[in-house]
Amino acid sequence: MDNRQVIGSWLSGPRAAAEEMGADFGHRGKRLGLPEAGPGSMAPLGRRFGALFIDWGLCFLIAYGLLADGDRQAAGNWALAVFLVLNVLTVGTVGFTPGKRVLGLAVVSADGGRLGVGRVVVRSALLCLAIPALIWDRDGRGLHDRLARAVQVRI
Repeated sequence: MDNRQVIGSWLSGPRAAAEEMGADFGHRGKRLGLPEAGPGSMAPLGRRFGALFIDWGLCFLIAYGLLADGDRQAAGNWALAVFLVLNVLTVGTVGFTPGKRVLGLAVVSADGGRLGVGRVVVRSALLCLAIPALIWDRDGRGLHDRLARAVQVRI
């Protein structure tokens, strides 16, 4: 291996280097039995962040208008509580938050069924901590989804 190959593998990351050596990871969600594209496939990262942005904005508006009496600092604090309640209620009942619905996403159990209340609470609490949601596996699932045995899919 010459220096350009070493630098190239370092820049492209360990997955690309492993694929160059012959490892076959397949598409995201393959290990979970999900299709490569279309309904039921892994939700793309951009849409997931977009849904999170929509949900957070909605929660901030609710907190600012109803709970914080116009105080922006208090609204930011209340928004997290509203976000937790919104996630538990909506994902626990219909399987998606308003932001996820707008962008065509849903949260389902890794085995294809609906998430139980306990798993939704665990997932939502870990999502509010933020750090678990920023740690992904090779399928693109956050740690909060892995621990709750959930997956975000296209609908």
